Order: sequence, then C-alpha cells, then structure tokens
Amino acid sequence: MGDRDEDADAADVSPGSPVLEALLENERRRRHLGKRLDAAGDRVETTLLGDIVRHGPVLEALREGPLDRREIEARLDVSRATSHRLTQWLDQRGYVEKVDGRFRLTGRGEAVADEVLRFEANVRTVERLAPLLDRICDDHQEFVVEPFVGATVTVAEPDDPYRPVERFLSLLRESGTFRGFNTTPMVPPVLGEFHRRLFEGVDAELVYLPRTVEKLVETYPERATAAVERGHLTLRTRGAFPYGLAIFDGRVGIGGYDEETGLLAVFVDTDSPIAREWAERVFASVRADSKPIDQ
Repeated sequence: MGDRDEDADAADVSPGSPVLEALLENERRRRHLGKRLDAAGDRVETTLLGDIVRHGPVLEALREGPLDRREIEARLDVSRATSHRLTQWLDQRGYVEKVDGRFRLTGRGEAVADEVLRFEANVRTVERLAPLLDRICDDHQEFVVEPFVGATVTVAEPDDPYRPVERFLSLLRESGTFRGFNTTPMVPPVLGEFHRRLFEGVDAELVYLPRTVEKLVETYPERATAAVERGHLTLRTRGAFPYGLAIFDGRVGIGGYDEETGLLAVFVDTDSPIAREWAERVFASVRADSKPIDQ
C-alpha cells in the first residue's frame, strides 16, 4: 500500500475495539511467527496438532458443558470404545477432568477448544474467500480474514459476468453514503446507474488512481464538477491500492479484479461490526496517504 506499511499506518488512526486490535496484532505477529518459533525451538509436533484437530468435535461438545460418556456417545454418534479413546487422550493431555462421573474441560482444554473452533472457522472462511484471495494474493498480508467469517461472496460466472457488479450496485442503491478506494470505479462505464448514484444519490468520498479521476472528470465534466462543488463528492488520488474497498451505510465490501479484462471478478461483503472497524481503519490509512484532486 504505497511507501508505508500497515504498521506505520496504524499509528495514524484511533485504536479500535479490543477484538479488532487483537486481530491486527495477531496478523502482524503472524508474518514472522514461524521464524520466532524456530528460533525459540518451540514448535508443536505436527502429530499433536493433527490429534488436537481430530478431537475437535468432542472438544466442541464439552465446550458447551460437562458430559458423561453416554452423552458423548450420543452427541458424536460414536461407539463406547471410541468415546473411551477420545476422553482418555484428552485426560492424558490435561484437557479434561472427570467430576461426578462427567467429563468437563479444564482451563487449558477450554482454550484449546476455542483455538480449534477458530482454526476451523478461519479455514472455512479462507476456502469461501478463495476467489478473492487468489486475486489479491500479492497483498493478502494486508487483508485480515477473521472479520469476514460468514460474508457474502459473489463471483462472476461465464454466463453472468456482471454478478459482482450487480451485488455492488444493490448495496449502493440502499446506502446514503459511499466511501472507498479502488484502481477503477468498480463499475463499467456502460452501466450508468453507478454514476447517477455517485453524482446525485449519495454522499461519496473516494480515493482513485490519478488517471481514473482524470478519466471520470473528462467523461462527466459538468456532473462531476457540480457534485464536487455541492460537497456531495470528494475525490482524492493515490499511487497504488492492494484491492478495492467499499464502505456503505450498513455493509463493507472488498473487490478483486480480472487482470485481463479489468472487470470486477469477485465482491465480498459483510455487515460484521469488526469488519467495518477494519475497513474504516484501512480507509483512514489510505486516505491519509492520498491527495485532494486540486493538489
């Protein structure tokens, strides 16, 4: 994202919620985590990691409350021998304790159960976001996955190449404000609805590449100038962007493009409060590193 990295940009904006701050800190640490673990000689054996994941279902069941062996068998639909093997392994690892004939997680077990669930959720999210991540792979370290659990993913199809654009426009129609940044206006010029909303329907603040702003003003000189003069449209420029970001009244979205056609190939949006905090933070950092169009 230009000459400054996300760590430096973070200093330019107000702190977010504790949850967001933790996610961002984990993301920053993750970039060097492998080297740190190697240096400390503190790697967990892959067999243990595999065993923990395999015991995920029973850890999740016990996370909801203590269970006896028969309840575990019924909950997981496993045999008595299997439930014995599962609880024996958990007991040996110190993840459970048996109290009054029921197994309950220890503090350590609760923490491990939470991490297994978080891992599963993040892997599932990565799989769902694959069309986006594959298109922003060079910049994926600046994209935090966790806030987009459960996001709506809209992908262009051969027989419907404008699906992501239509999703974007549907959100724009419902919003009174629109902020974001992008290498293009997100919508092909042939679809005039975007520009009608941009110039007349919403209060917008956008950061584009200089050539994109020039093209917009050249194509719609009177309408663009009038919108700017009325204060409904603020345009700024910046040299590069990692992806497209859109912030609406109720949702935030990320766009990825087809390098050959330049069309919006995938659009991911969510109403998650944490995703919105993240998007606001990223937009603030990009805006701070941009210039008004008159400079």
